[in-house]
Amino acid sequence: MKNLILFSIICCSTLSYAQQPPAGPPPGARPTPAIPGTVNPDAPRGNGKITGVLTDSTTNKPVEFATIALINVQTGKPVDGTTSDEKGKFSLTKLVPGEYRLQVSFLGYQNKETRVLKIERGTDINVGNVALSPDVKTLQEVNVVGQAQMIEEKVDRLVYNADKDVTNKGGDAAEVMRKVPMLSVDLDGNVSLRGSTNVRVLINNKPSTIVAASVSDALKQIPADMIKSVEVITSPSAKYDAEGSAGIINIITKKNTLQGLTLNMDAGVGNRGSNLGLNGNYRAGKMGFSLGGFGRANYNMKGKFENTQRSFFGDVTTETRQMADSRNQFLFGNYQLGFDYDIAKNQSLTASLRYGAQNGKSSQNLATAFFPGGLVSSETSRRDVDIKNLSGTVDLNVDYTRTFKKPQQELSILTQFSRNNRTNDYEAELFGNTAIITGRDRNDNLSYNQESTIQIDYQTPIKTNQQLEFGGKGIFRQVDSDYKYFVSTGPDGAYGQDPLRPNNGLDYNQNVAGTYVSYTYTSKSKYTVKAGTRYEYTVIDANFRSETPGQTIDIPSYGNLVPSINISKALKGGKTVKVAYNRRLQRPGIQFLNPNVNASNPQNITFGNPYLEPELTDNVELSSSVFIKKTYLNFSLFARRTDNSIESVRSTTQDGVITTTYQNIGHKENYGANVFGNITLLPKWQVGGGVDTYYSYITNNSPTASLNASNSGWVVTGRLFTNLSLKNGWGVQGFGFMQGRSVQLQGYQSGFGFYTLGVKKDFKDSKGQTKGSLGLAGENFLANRFKMQTQLTSPTFQQTNINYIYNRGVRLTFSYRIGKMSFDQPQRRKKSVNNDDVKDGGGQQGGENNRQR
Repeated sequence: MKNLILFSIICCSTLSYAQQPPAGPPPGARPTPAIPGTVNPDAPRGNGKITGVLTDSTTNKPVEFATIALINVQTGKPVDGTTSDEKGKFSLTKLVPGEYRLQVSFLGYQNKETRVLKIERGTDINVGNVALSPDVKTLQEVNVVGQAQMIEEKVDRLVYNADKDVTNKGGDAAEVMRKVPMLSVDLDGNVSLRGSTNVRVLINNKPSTIVAASVSDALKQIPADMIKSVEVITSPSAKYDAEGSAGIINIITKKNTLQGLTLNMDAGVGNRGSNLGLNGNYRAGKMGFSLGGFGRANYNMKGKFENTQRSFFGDVTTETRQMADSRNQFLFGNYQLGFDYDIAKNQSLTASLRYGAQNGKSSQNLATAFFPGGLVSSETSRRDVDIKNLSGTVDLNVDYTRTFKKPQQELSILTQFSRNNRTNDYEAELFGNTAIITGRDRNDNLSYNQESTIQIDYQTPIKTNQQLEFGGKGIFRQVDSDYKYFVSTGPDGAYGQDPLRPNNGLDYNQNVAGTYVSYTYTSKSKYTVKAGTRYEYTVIDANFRSETPGQTIDIPSYGNLVPSINISKALKGGKTVKVAYNRRLQRPGIQFLNPNVNASNPQNITFGNPYLEPELTDNVELSSSVFIKKTYLNFSLFARRTDNSIESVRSTTQDGVITTTYQNIGHKENYGANVFGNITLLPKWQVGGGVDTYYSYITNNSPTASLNASNSGWVVTGRLFTNLSLKNGWGVQGFGFMQGRSVQLQGYQSGFGFYTLGVKKDFKDSKGQTKGSLGLAGENFLANRFKMQTQLTSPTFQQTNINYIYNRGVRLTFSYRIGKMSFDQPQRRKKSVNNDDVKDGGGQQGGENNRQR
């Protein structure tokens, strides 16, 4: 109840402030001189207006954050100014009659002045597209970033433009994420940022319950063809939710909301997967509609693993050896209906309904041999396991945005409902030393994750070089897991309840109320400071549901204050230096909470822990970027400490069964550096790559000697890509990724690598516009398989697991576009809910030994 009262106060105060008219200068006050890049509120006011759009003359893409100064022709001095927004648009309003020129400047481009613009009473001038040419002195530097456009550094984030990489065609989001600087993706599809899996993944600035349930599953359901870019935010401001201790990853998908009608088709076929996507867009006047559907099938996916584990009890050593072959197949579907409506010139309404479905099936033939206290096997067995991983996700968003006459003044009200229903079952047949079925067991696990969110944000400039943002948010989350265990004897025996594992369930309700304030200041000496703080209050009501009276899970309510500060300085020669500090917290997601016991491999069982508490992380970062002739370099140093860190903890029984669950351990520390570079060897040939390295230290303060552990070591990740543009629409691209040995609390995991090579041919119409393309890409085509080894140790057990990965693949892709869009209708920046607040990924049920099933 406390968080509901708090959120009501936030909403009321936000609305009351937003309705107040902006304060003007006091009577008799002297006008404040205009500062380039801002609008001067004290400049003389009329009713004239100048608008336009800034574009790059070589790529025709918008130029954002450029400075536009309004120059008085008679005095030659600036009288007003502003900056272009993320779509390159700018606007100067309330101009007094006179003759002016626009002077546009931005690092890496030549300064440009427009013709004389005569403003009279009521004049409204649209200068249209203003093309900026690369600076002659930095032309090669612009080619590095402008031609390849693969990696871009923006004010608060690093952007990987996936639509520029032809090797992504026909793949999925996990393959795309491996190419993003600072990110690593393991073989299960779990994402880590600078060595931490505690990241928040958004899709088009929106959260989704499918991501909350499982990051790896979500990435498999997003076709790479539909990803426009991936944004990495390592130091989020106070406006973002406090969750995501390592940072935020925002996946931007391709979408068109311009004037006209289009239909895009993307298709691909390969030896391991096929995909088909259709996306239609229609916009007329103030309304726009979009309808899209995308499907992907993965097949011919085989795997193999070998597992050896030893348990120590006194002088007795029990050894278990396992081998398994697996087959996997998955079907994914994603369908979305979108609508946007311009209510008025300064008001817009957007809505979207998305449905995603997954149908995953795996089969595994698992052979087990036991060696109790000796070298001779005393017992062997075989299990044939069938696993179902099904899910259905619904996301509904309705958002309202209003802008005001004062530039950068905006009010938004955002709402979202999201629900993910999931089935994660297995059924196993047990064989002894013969081919006769001796027994069967089954685990049914139905769960859902539901979120309802309302958010209010308000921003307004104060003075000429300062901006204030504040708002409030309420998240109401319900998590439910219903799990049952069954056993039978013989091949045809009826299933009955497992007497060793009672049926049970988990009801977990979590409500979060948050409020924030953020302040931005820009000095004349090119310093920019963005500081803020966020307060979140969390209430949890959880209990077990069973055939006997349920047991309440006592987790006290808690409040957290999370500050953040970002400071940047623009230096000469295209150099930029940034320093940042922020505090983040991480609440456990359903994969870590679910107490269902996954025993598809009875020698390696996994279950969650509903008593987990949130993590608290402090981050410090220092970064810089520079152009050196034909080379662009970006490098950063970072330090991160997490207290109460949620980590996998393994223990063993006297029968040799290894159990994996999750606990809040002592703390985890990472110290490291990221370096990324891009060089132009020839006008149409670029080569880029980077290295991420960090030192990781993990320690567990468990009072139990068998669980107490600590570990440390260096982790190195590298990537390399090349892009060659040829004549007549041909292009060639290659990519390679390698991750070194990773550090876990109780051991290590060996490294792995991927590489791809692709070629694409674009087809143009009579007007020179690209209408379609045909591509061919190969992945790991030089080797049939590679192996990945995990070694874990403790005072009571040792385990060595080897996974053999078969991922040699080839894909043929095709895309075609019908229809035409124009830029007749002004576009507004659409806003939406961002729930950056649940620890997900890394919590895959089953552990390393059940990766290939």
